[in-house]
Amino acid sequence: MRQLLALGFFLLVVPLVAALAVAVQPFVVATPSRVPLPDAERLRAHVQHLSEALYPRSFDQPLKLAAAAAYIRAAFVTTGAEVRTQEVWVDGERFENVIARFGPKSGSLLVVGAHYDSHGDQREVPADPHAHSRETHTPGADDNASGVAGLLELARLLAANPPRQAVELVAYTLEEPPNFRTEHMGSAWHAKAVRQDAQSVELMISLEMIGYFSDVEGSQTYPLPGMKLFYPSTGDFIALVSRPRDWAPTRRLKAAMAGANDLPVRSINAPPTVPGVDYSDHRSYWAVGIPAIMVTDTAFMRNLEYHRAGDTADRLDYSRMAQAVQGVLAFIHRREIFQERSR
Repeated sequence: MRQLLALGFFLLVVPLVAALAVAVQPFVVATPSRVPLPDAERLRAHVQHLSEALYPRSFDQPLKLAAAAAYIRAAFVTTGAEVRTQEVWVDGERFENVIARFGPKSGSLLVVGAHYDSHGDQREVPADPHAHSRETHTPGADDNASGVAGLLELARLLAANPPRQAVELVAYTLEEPPNFRTEHMGSAWHAKAVRQDAQSVELMISLEMIGYFSDVEGSQTYPLPGMKLFYPSTGDFIALVSRPRDWAPTRRLKAAMAGANDLPVRSINAPPTVPGVDYSDHRSYWAVGIPAIMVTDTAFMRNLEYHRAGDTADRLDYSRMAQAVQGVLAFIHRREIFQERSR
């Protein structure tokens, strides 16, 4: 019996450990770079405005969603980017994605996106649309004003130093329930549009909650017990999350982000059956065959105020958020970096 139990343990645990050892992206060599560090105070100001002045940004609050879209559009326009909106229709009601384009008009496209709506529990809301509270509608500072703030800082920095590759920064509407995991997500509309236009998309990067960090031991949890063997128990890192087939672009993104500054970067390539792997806008691009990676602070696996009243701007770490955005900027400019190193 003891031998059978040992064999069963071996057959169950060893494959899991082996799979995780590959999934965590071992032996990635950082690519050093000197791209500008985003302004932490600008990030803070964007998060505060979105989570406070424009609260709540949920599906049942279309006027606030429209105001958030207008705020993002105005910020994009000030950079001098080519800015447009994409209509998103749900049950006869109009919503919109906001898109800023940088770099050449043609060639392979890099998409960086973040959703600007926040979570609201429509089941708990009375008929009066003004009768919401933070118990039903989160301020959404980390989820996902942080990602949108990252987009706006990327826009400012790309305007100052245009990329040699075409880049679209996309602020998505309707990522949260009741539209989550449906064709109504703003990201699903954009993914289908670029596919229908036959644009060559190298990669999509989803900025999904990038502002909450903790130096407390035990602050980081994981969806599978075996992951604790490979990942830290302290939530002081930024994570890259994708599926196994996107292993190579995940390595390239990790190398660029790790070389930009000293913010720890962890990664995993796992199937969507692992909880959390497809919990954002990157899943919309997978659905149409486009490689996509989520950049995240791991959401509810670290931030206990996820989808709750306490997701407020004062809880975020804007210095480390700036480092995460700097890492994405380093990836965007990686062609310039490689060319400089080859001279």
